[in-house]
Amino acid sequence: MLLSELPTSEYNPFYHTYVMALGNVDLLDELKQGKQDMLSLLEEIPEERLTYAYAEGKWTVAEALVHMFDTERIFQYRALCIARNDKSEFPGFDQDAYVPVSNANKRSKRELIDEYVAVRDSSITLFASLDEEALKRVGVASGSKISVRALGFITSGHQAHHIRILRERYL
Repeated sequence: MLLSELPTSEYNPFYHTYVMALGNVDLLDELKQGKQDMLSLLEEIPEERLTYAYAEGKWTVAEALVHMFDTERIFQYRALCIARNDKSEFPGFDQDAYVPVSNANKRSKRELIDEYVAVRDSSITLFASLDEEALKRVGVASGSKISVRALGFITSGHQAHHIRILRERYL
């Protein structure tokens, strides 16, 4: 499934920045390439840099990473439920409430890498298991319509967005 096949009507305009962080990519190829991109970034980060924040009140490198992992898990859950034809409306989440209690700054680089691999492998497996009909299903999350395939592309774009920020402001 190519990004060019995803109509903007299948996601809230808030996510457009993330979607536009990608080229006209294939969903599964991008999830797999994104894994390699993130692992390359993680290998570059010195252990002592994990607790660095570029300004007062900004997240540390570790907090930004755990934010990405948490967000991917939430998007996975939404995608799974909608793909399985769950008609529930899924609430939003307050990312700023998650970060302080994530214990990100107490975690080692190895722990962060292991968590990332588990989360991304789970995303790849989930989206690979879905047929075209399931990928096109639409549900409601954070008060807006969203399709399963949009959640996949948003997952990839969200990560690409944060990798860019990490490279520009933290590393």
